[in-house]
Amino acid sequence: MSLPDTLFLLAALPAAMLVGFGKGGLPVVGMLGVPVLALVVSPVQAAGLLLPIYVVTDMFGLWAYRHEFSRRNLAILLPGAVAGIALGWATARAVPEAAVTLLVGLIGLAFAVERVANHHRVRRPHAADVPRGLFWGTVTGFTSFVSHSGGPPFQVYVLPQQLPKMVYAGTNTVLFAIINAVKLIPYWHLGQVSLANLETMALLFPPAILATLLGVKLTRIVPEEWFFRLVLAALALISVKLIVDGALGLGVI
Repeated sequence: MSLPDTLFLLAALPAAMLVGFGKGGLPVVGMLGVPVLALVVSPVQAAGLLLPIYVVTDMFGLWAYRHEFSRRNLAILLPGAVAGIALGWATARAVPEAAVTLLVGLIGLAFAVERVANHHRVRRPHAADVPRGLFWGTVTGFTSFVSHSGGPPFQVYVLPQQLPKMVYAGTNTVLFAIINAVKLIPYWHLGQVSLANLETMALLFPPAILATLLGVKLTRIVPEEWFFRLVLAALALISVKLIVDGALGLGVI
């Protein structure tokens, strides 16, 4: 095996497992997959290479959370998400990825800061309402298509509902499983997924699947209060990274 192949596998193996842990319900780790693989290939190529890993691990996440998700939230979010993916596909050549990344980071960080600043307030759970759900679903689908960063918009909409831990994790898993499946068509059309990619990444399916199942077990073990603290901390950290990435891409810093 040549040195470039060795370097690729050294980055691709942990990247695939991070995706699997995220699909198992653990916050933050799933979004680290693309940045890790981007150490050895371009970010755009990393996103395309990892999409089959997302889709395969989604299947096992769907099985694990088949009884634990919010049907109402999915019914509201999915139409917007599909519309957002279509919008991302239609504007793929025109919308700067860095600008979208920066905007998503600013939204996520503002939400996280507000939640922390007012953590002593007693909050009533928000209902899953159609106008907000369609809006944030569209933002989730669009940003997931453009930069694999649909997590923060989803959290901005769902976290105020104060769903039970496993229902939150299951809703997240089911929603993004469908989003990733829908994204296969436009990604293939844009040349970001190919048969050569599938042959390369198929070697990483077993460790990614194992990580998914382990992630489900860890999600069930973590106490609910600490789980949502981790979710909020993950949102803040991811948002800061997105802001930095977007600003670098735009040449602001």
